[in-house]
Amino acid sequence: MSVSIALLLASIGILSLFCQWLAWRLRVPAILFLLAGGIAAGPMFNWLDPQQLFGDLLFPVISLAVAIILFEGSLTLKYEEIRGHGKMVRNLIPVGTIVTATIGTLIAYWALDISVEVALLFGAISIVTGPTVIAPLLRSVKPAARLANILRWEGIIIDPVGALLAVLVFEGIVSWGQGNVFGHSLLIFGKTLAIGFLMGAAAGWLNGIVLRKHLIPQYLHNAGTLSFMLGAYALSNEMAHESGLLTVTIMGIWMANMKQVPIESILEFKESLSVLLISALFIILAARIEFAAIADLGWGLVTVLVVLILVARPLSIFLSAIGTTLTWRDRLFLSWVAPRGIVAAAVSALFAFQLQSLGYESAGMLVPLVFMLIITTVTIQSLTARPIARLLNVAEPADYGFLILGANQVARQIATVLKKLDVPVVLTDTNWENVRLARMENLQVYFGNPVSEHASTHLDLTGIGNLLVISPYKQMNSLASYHFLDWFGGGCVYGLSEGDHDQKSRHQTAEKIQQTRGLFGDISYAKLASLSSQGYKVKTTSFNEAFTYEDFQAQYDQQALPLFTIDQREHIHAVTETTELKLDKGWTLISLVPPQPPKQRREKDSGAKPEPAPAPA
Repeated sequence: MSVSIALLLASIGILSLFCQWLAWRLRVPAILFLLAGGIAAGPMFNWLDPQQLFGDLLFPVISLAVAIILFEGSLTLKYEEIRGHGKMVRNLIPVGTIVTATIGTLIAYWALDISVEVALLFGAISIVTGPTVIAPLLRSVKPAARLANILRWEGIIIDPVGALLAVLVFEGIVSWGQGNVFGHSLLIFGKTLAIGFLMGAAAGWLNGIVLRKHLIPQYLHNAGTLSFMLGAYALSNEMAHESGLLTVTIMGIWMANMKQVPIESILEFKESLSVLLISALFIILAARIEFAAIADLGWGLVTVLVVLILVARPLSIFLSAIGTTLTWRDRLFLSWVAPRGIVAAAVSALFAFQLQSLGYESAGMLVPLVFMLIITTVTIQSLTARPIARLLNVAEPADYGFLILGANQVARQIATVLKKLDVPVVLTDTNWENVRLARMENLQVYFGNPVSEHASTHLDLTGIGNLLVISPYKQMNSLASYHFLDWFGGGCVYGLSEGDHDQKSRHQTAEKIQQTRGLFGDISYAKLASLSSQGYKVKTTSFNEAFTYEDFQAQYDQQALPLFTIDQREHIHAVTETTELKLDKGWTLISLVPPQPPKQRREKDSGAKPEPAPAPA
């Protein structure tokens, strides 16, 4: 029974969506299920044959998809972020790149008997980890914050750096193959580099100016940038063979480091593409893998994987850690975690396809080799990293911290008090003014949509296990509540009441969301903002036998609003409308109190000398 092309294309999209959903539910990197789905659809059941389906369009589709991946990755490479994330990250990028690429090249050439050119390309590709595989792994493993930050920023930075190195190595191979003499090959390589760098810089600058000066409407920013990038890629390839990938990488880096260019809005286009185009791409790539090609690698494949995992990575970590404060336990854990990601799979498939067309017979071994490296590292490290973190005693303690949706005045006051009590806290808001003020108060903050894919790789939730919704944005509140209910679990998401004036919307709210309401005793955001505008402040108060909770409430004429309680074991609990406040000796209360106790204010107005009252701690 023949299947129509339309049905095959639609089925690829449905399968990719299912793989993404399954990865989300199981909290593992999506690439693992995408590759498994492609292998099942292709060589296992012979349902999908990409070559037959796409014909001559297969190579252009793959090359354009890889260009999009490299451009998106390079948009995240900001120079100040490299400088601002510690000596270990700064060391790990150059040292890890050189060590891993060198060892990967040598072991592939020796163990697999492939050409020097293909071995060099494999060595360059093998350094790439990437945030798409690191972020889900860190969320399930939950290592100490210092280690999570190192791995997260290594993945973000090494993504475009590794891709750029692979592009340069590939273009060197192609240029050398086109020249009959050393000088001619060097000339072609230089031409490719010059056009790639100049075209990329010019395209990045021009696109950045257009966005900065708002020469195109806001709704065309994403589509216009994507179209312009693909145009620059195609034009660069016409001017110099295979210089387009270098062009789009430089273009992304240039735009990422321009001032006043709205990169955050441009990155949004990746979220839809990653589900539709890029996810489908990896199913198509995996469907082209042949089991016979993997079997042909023999024991040499095992040797390459063992050396990269147990020799190259630990050597990179221990050399990079020289002069840092990392303990031997920290270094051992970092040595074990280095899953390869999407860029490695895409670039290997594209370059192998091109090298085979240029006559490099061993290039056919590149794809199964890289894919097995991805599958092995993602699978083994996802299953073992958590037990190893516990064994080495580098796992983060219980996730008792708070993610606060909203960086308004009240939220910032709450975050400041929690931070002083050593409770992990992160604010998130789409209002730039609120974010700016939070940063000025030295609070950790994420600017953007907390449920976006950009947040999945850039929002640091180390030590965070609860969500507080203190925001006026009703639609965002519901989306975030749904998202983090699935992530943190029931009983860890708290939202403010909608207010009695909005009974209609309350009835329309799903029961799952209604169960999260009642934060701070069934108070609405409007009431909370009103109290803040009246001068109410967030205070902490400790109780003992001489000063009880009843004394505290009497001091403020019952006008204090309890927010959190901290018990004798120093466990913090958010106060809700169902909370029964029984604050015994040794407990601490975080509350929103009037600017001055009403009793003192009345005595001041009457001219009487106020009696001393125990001040909140």
